[in-house]
Amino acid sequence: MATEEPRATVITQHRFGGPEVLTVESRFRPTPAPDEVLVRVRAAGVDPVDLLVRSGIAPLLGEPPFTLGRDVSGTVEAVGGSVTRFRPGDDVFGMVDGGGYASHVTAPAGRFATKPAGVDHVHAAAAPTAALTAWQALIDVARVGPGTRVLIHAAAGSLGHLAVQLAKAEGAYVVATERPDCHGFLYELGADELVDHTSVDFSDTVHDIDAALDLVGGDFGPRTLNTLRPNGLLLAAVPGDLGLSPEDVEARGMRFAVVQAQPSGERLAKVAALLADGRVRVHVEAAVPFAEAAKAHELGEAGHLKGGLVLVLPD
Repeated sequence: MATEEPRATVITQHRFGGPEVLTVESRFRPTPAPDEVLVRVRAAGVDPVDLLVRSGIAPLLGEPPFTLGRDVSGTVEAVGGSVTRFRPGDDVFGMVDGGGYASHVTAPAGRFATKPAGVDHVHAAAAPTAALTAWQALIDVARVGPGTRVLIHAAAGSLGHLAVQLAKAEGAYVVATERPDCHGFLYELGADELVDHTSVDFSDTVHDIDAALDLVGGDFGPRTLNTLRPNGLLLAAVPGDLGLSPEDVEARGMRFAVVQAQPSGERLAKVAALLADGRVRVHVEAAVPFAEAAKAHELGEAGHLKGGLVLVLPD
């Protein structure tokens, strides 16, 4: 009697649209290539970009059908022949090129890091894309450190709250813009100065900034230029309208960089060390059952979330 091939459960979509297009399906379980690992996913992060991809606003995965999800945390079930970093049974977290809303994923081993023992899969799954974006912006590009004044917009969100903590871990002075109900949360994370952007124009009150991380776009970009020192750096991590061009920034005597997360197990290992010793912690606003991915997307579109959203898979 032939043995039935192992299956995987995935959340997929066959058309662009609202959260209702997300459906649960069964597929053949993938097999790792020589440089890949097969991960049994325990939790999958719901990144804000996922909502834009699902709707078709940012068609980064091409035309449907496809499976969303870039952030996963889980247990290695199998490794390719050339993989030496991990072995079956290791708990890992990492960033993949879509397909993360699944019970099993394969991806190059170099995209994963060992999950800290003191961090559960739910919180680890909310970290990769956000932490890598913040790391690449603030540490690799801006090289923030003691004496650096950093401005972070949308600071309580999935990316922003990690950016605040990474900047503080490097010794920077952090100014953050957020609505008032998030100020206590951000002070707890180490923010030095909070600005209520809903009641005042931050560009009138914030000055002498060395590096600003814009997670909003639109008119936030041009107004942020007014907060920068000469030769200051505007970092944009916005999938949509940046509100300005590099030429606009350069004409003002400032520097400009667009930041998009690049998978890196090496950088994630450094993030893992910060998570392990408590210098950085991941806040998860809601952990939603895997089969209720549409509900998670509805929560994301409602906005006003602190930290991340995560899908939790059954054991």
